[in-house]
Amino acid sequence: MPHILLGTALVLCMGLSACAQPVSNMNERTNPLLCDPDSASCTVPGNDRAAGSAFPGSKPTVKPVTIQYFTDPICSSCWGAEPQLRRLKMEYGDAVDIQYHMGGLLPSWDVYNSGGISKPGDVAGHWDEVSPHYRMPIIGDVWLEDPLPSSYPPSIAFKAAELQDHHKALVFLRRLREQVMTEKRNITKWPVIAEAAVFAGLDTARLHADFNGPAKALFQADLTLARSLGVRGFPTFLFSNDDGGRQLVYGARPYAQFEAAVKVLAPGAKATALPSTLEELFRSYPSWCAQEVAVVLGIPHEQALSQLQQAEAKGLLSAVHTRNGSAWHRK
Repeated sequence: MPHILLGTALVLCMGLSACAQPVSNMNERTNPLLCDPDSASCTVPGNDRAAGSAFPGSKPTVKPVTIQYFTDPICSSCWGAEPQLRRLKMEYGDAVDIQYHMGGLLPSWDVYNSGGISKPGDVAGHWDEVSPHYRMPIIGDVWLEDPLPSSYPPSIAFKAAELQDHHKALVFLRRLREQVMTEKRNITKWPVIAEAAVFAGLDTARLHADFNGPAKALFQADLTLARSLGVRGFPTFLFSNDDGGRQLVYGARPYAQFEAAVKVLAPGAKATALPSTLEELFRSYPSWCAQEVAVVLGIPHEQALSQLQQAEAKGLLSAVHTRNGSAWHRK
């Protein structure tokens, strides 16, 4: 179910995958704001070139596999891929170098009107519809209560965060996703962005300066790279190695596809032992959803949910509960 993203439309499909059309009609999609559960991605109109036909821009790394990850802060399909991505990092982090590129899903509502989606309210129901498909908490209320005018500000903010610290930037991006997907927060507003930055341990004054300075050019470079590679939707994962090997994983696919791509490009890659308890998981990341726990621990979703609920009842975790699921946080 990747959201097709050819710059703007692709990102919007993934991040706004709860837009107004019912899931049953997702096979007839011409609107990038509508994500397709069947392809697990959002589509960007106007680009017929197959994603992954070329991989310029890949940077040599000491790790055997480079992954160019095209995403967007409001991409719901990208949120749906978080469980697989987390396991990949924990199991093959020593073998893969993941480079994050922002897709620019929604430039502006002033220039967007396609396939029945012409205003934020058209998107709200769609997010609620795709949440059960990914088994990740997503609510569309923000599009009714405090709609985002664009996905560009949080995308630029992420590029600004990367100028400070790559690891902190990823914590920042995760927090932005939680704010908009589960807490109905408008992540284009500076106080909301700053709150996420403080959570990630970033220098907010520098972040603001870089946001208004070099980060804009870095974001434009991401958009240019996506177009040059024929990226059609989000999430798109372009795997490569120094021998010219190429693999593509498009959308929120099962974890086995991610692992298979690594194995093809780096047959000798050794899997690191995964955590086996909630305590270990929360030492690695401060927040988890039930599906993420299920994928990483290799247990049924219902069992993961039960473990999280029991830990919350004991006062070990706090949680943000929504009608479509919950996100648990380390206290």
